[in-house]
Amino acid sequence: MASDRLFGLVVLFTALAYIASATQIQTSFLADPVGPKAFPMLIGGVAAISALVLILRPDPDPDWPDLRTFGALLIAGVVLVGYAYALKPLGFVVPTAIAAGILSYQISPRPRPAILSGLGLSVGLFVLFKYALGLGLVPFPKGLWG
Repeated sequence: MASDRLFGLVVLFTALAYIASATQIQTSFLADPVGPKAFPMLIGGVAAISALVLILRPDPDPDWPDLRTFGALLIAGVVLVGYAYALKPLGFVVPTAIAAGILSYQISPRPRPAILSGLGLSVGLFVLFKYALGLGLVPFPKGLWG
């Protein structure tokens, strides 16, 4: 029970900090009626409510995952941080294929389906984000195409 309450306090303080940082977002004069602050504040609010549930109604006998699961979570976290840093210099397609492939391999450790999943997700998400949603994604490094 104590672990749930401690985790709930950490999540609550993080959510409050997230909401406070969302209030600092500058709005332009061409902003939509809702504004750019609404979504981050909504996420922070949901996280704060979830934290309060953990604090007020903790699990009496929580089951902790084994050490292997924590290792897999650590690898996934490192992959996602590396992915965030690789997007700008390498474009969208290559880092997304690598990250999606590694994460897919963690879910089901079969190399061929993991590679195909990474490639398919990378190209499919690029087409969706670039052409269906109109986002300004760069597919590959800028120096590659001249």
